[in-house]
Amino acid sequence: MKKLFLPLSILALATALVQAGTPDQAVMEKGKKIYMAYCFTCHQPTGLGIPGAFPPLAKSDYLTKNDKATVIKSVVLGLQGEIVVNGAKYNSVMTPLPPNYSSADAAAVLTYVYNSWGNPGGVVTEAEVEAVKKAGK
Repeated sequence: MKKLFLPLSILALATALVQAGTPDQAVMEKGKKIYMAYCFTCHQPTGLGIPGAFPPLAKSDYLTKNDKATVIKSVVLGLQGEIVVNGAKYNSVMTPLPPNYSSADAAAVLTYVYNSWGNPGGVVTEAEVEAVKKAGK
């Protein structure tokens, strides 16, 4: 009985971490690669954005004040109009992630952002991205 307890405990802990939104390292690496290929120009490698032009993603209250679907929508469908991030107003256009990026790619880059630069963490799934795309069309 004791021999089963440790492996089952480890399995239970691993399952709980995944369900709680602990990102897979491969997803984080893929997300960072996509971020550095497409997003960093405006939001900068540090996630600090460009004051007055492009909002920060680092310690961003946009990620905590909005539900996940809203954040996903801004990435996959784009965003324009005034928003307030960390107390500062921004009124520019965010182009959507280009169509050559898949829903899995969008999920990876969003997961990377949610887990970088002091953000709250969490996982965005391909299914969540697909649902937003379907609802947005």
